[in-house]
Formats: sequence, C-alpha cells, structure tokens
Amino acid sequence: METKSALVALGALAQETRLGVFRVLVEAGPTGLSVGEIAASVKSSPATLSFHLKELSHAGLVVARQEGRYIYYAANYGQMNELLGFLTENCCARDCGPDARACNTNECAPTVRRDRAKATPGRAARPSKRCASRGTVKT
Repeated sequence: METKSALVALGALAQETRLGVFRVLVEAGPTGLSVGEIAASVKSSPATLSFHLKELSHAGLVVARQEGRYIYYAANYGQMNELLGFLTENCCARDCGPDARACNTNECAPTVRRDRAKATPGRAARPSKRCASRGTVKT
C-alpha cells in the first residue's frame, strides 16, 4: 500500500460514525449489510449515512453491491489487511528492546473479538488470533 492510500484510509476512519460503520461491516462478514441495517446499527439518518459510506467507498474500505432495490455494503477485507500490513510493515525494524516480541512475525498473538453469533453489547468475547506478520485475523 502506498503512503497516500494509507492516509486516505486512515482519514476516512478518523471520524466516529465512519469508524463505527466500518467496524459493523467488518463484523457482518463478506455478505455485508443493507443500508437500512447499517443505519439501525450505528443510529444514523440515511442522509448522514450516505455521506459516510461515500467516504469509506472513496478510501476503498467498503464495497457496494445492488440486489434488486437494495444496496448492500461490505468491508473490503483486502484493503483492510493492506492497511494493517502497511502500519506494521516496519515493526521493530530497529531495536525495540523488551517490546520486540510484539512484532514477532513467527507467532500469532491472541486478541479478543465478539462472537458473531452473540454480537450484542455486553456479551462475552472469544479469542481469535492476529498474525503480526501480515496483520490478518485468524479465527
């Protein structure tokens, strides 16, 4: 990923509603959600949501598809992984001292995410693995 593309993507995510929309779409999976479902999830008006989805689309972070009269949006996981890779590309390229293990490319560090089947606030989280070498998520 080029620096300019990373800046556009980070700029798009540097707004509370857009970050919320993106997180909802990441959680929804590759099928995505209709505009109405997204609006209900982030408690946003359709006009406001349209603006934010346009910004996320421009940054390449979401993709849209039309099915009948409905438009569905999904996270662009390839672009997301490229951004994560860009951010961690030079991790610990210099001496990081005792924190060097944070960028160990041979192991996956456990992280926590909500179980999709129980994706409601306040529910227990389950572990997943985030590979530092590629910034990708393994479940």
